[in-house]
Amino acid sequence: MKTINQLGTAERERYIWRDDELRKMRRIATALLGLMAVLFIIGIQLERNVHHHWAFLVAFAEAGMVGGLADWFAVTALFRHPLGIPIPHTAIIPTNKERLGRTLASFLRSNFLRTGIVARKVRTMDVAGAMGRFLSQPSGGEGRMRMGASRLMGDIIAALDDERLGGIAKSAVRTQLEKLDVAPLLGQLLGAMIKERRHLPLMDGLISWAAKTLEANEPMIRQMVEERAGTIMRWTGLDDRLANAIVTGLEKMLADMAADPDHPLRAKGEEGLQKLVRDLKSDKELQARVANWKAELLANPAMNKWIEGLWDQGRTALLKAARNPDAALSGSFGAALTKLGSTLQDDASLKRQINRFARRAIVGTTENYGENIVSLVSDTIGGWDASTITDRVENAVGSDLQFIRINGTLVGGLAGLVIHTVAIWI
Repeated sequence: MKTINQLGTAERERYIWRDDELRKMRRIATALLGLMAVLFIIGIQLERNVHHHWAFLVAFAEAGMVGGLADWFAVTALFRHPLGIPIPHTAIIPTNKERLGRTLASFLRSNFLRTGIVARKVRTMDVAGAMGRFLSQPSGGEGRMRMGASRLMGDIIAALDDERLGGIAKSAVRTQLEKLDVAPLLGQLLGAMIKERRHLPLMDGLISWAAKTLEANEPMIRQMVEERAGTIMRWTGLDDRLANAIVTGLEKMLADMAADPDHPLRAKGEEGLQKLVRDLKSDKELQARVANWKAELLANPAMNKWIEGLWDQGRTALLKAARNPDAALSGSFGAALTKLGSTLQDDASLKRQINRFARRAIVGTTENYGENIVSLVSDTIGGWDASTITDRVENAVGSDLQFIRINGTLVGGLAGLVIHTVAIWI
């Protein structure tokens, strides 16, 4: 059950506006009833002390009070006990909320959610055309799209159970990662990179990294050569020459590889990458090792923390986009939506496919979930407490019911005037 504070922003604004209207119309109807009482008292005094023709005013006010009180009783009895007195057959809506829910659900099922009715209705629907017109209108459609989408998104996100839905999202991410066969996927990605020569910047980066690592660790290399050199080599200084030769040779090799795209060692590297692609796709032993690495990675607390943060980051980003629709639905994204709208209007084949899919989806949803929708309506209404259903229904139609009170007062007064006139003639 939602209180007014749990409603979405747009729904809460409409609720408050209707509640203000209800209060205003209720004051007007009550004031009119009070006016009839004042006119009745004044009319009696004038009839007694001035002229008997003031009896017409008395008849008008008296019948107006009767009509106003009768309609006040009838309207009040729909939602609560008049004056708090438990008169039989009053507080009709809260007392019969379960039956009301079942009746409304049955009405929806019989008159709206029948497959034949829905199929006939959607047969003439142009969903793709409507979407296209909505997206491609730069003046009216864009503004409506931004405001409508932002409000809807904000209301939906705010209404979601953060803890429960976040747990579901994190569990779904982990489950999908556990099911994912990583090795063949990596093989396909690496194969596509090699085919399109997009691996070359990676190789250039590795060569550059190797050169910088060599430069940073040159003293360590010289120390290793000196420690492993014999006494004679150290006495003769051959260890320094050997270290210089090793460092210089490696530096030259890496410089040549960086300068020459066709260097033989680059070719060897590419052969190794091609073999790795084949092994990732077909070598069961390597695939098992990759799967074990993935399992170890998923068991790492840092990975668990990252997965847990995904929902919070996504929810924050969605709320930010909803609160700033100009940023979310402008620029290249807004231009892409406008282009999509034009395509939906111009491409007859695409429009036909989307319309066919939409019709099948709507009819299928009605056929498969119609009973669930009906149960949702009846169960929701049945689950509301008396004050909730009274507030909701009265907020929706209460201001119109106050017009019944106003009309009953005026019509009753006129009827009393006519009856008094006819009685005098007779």
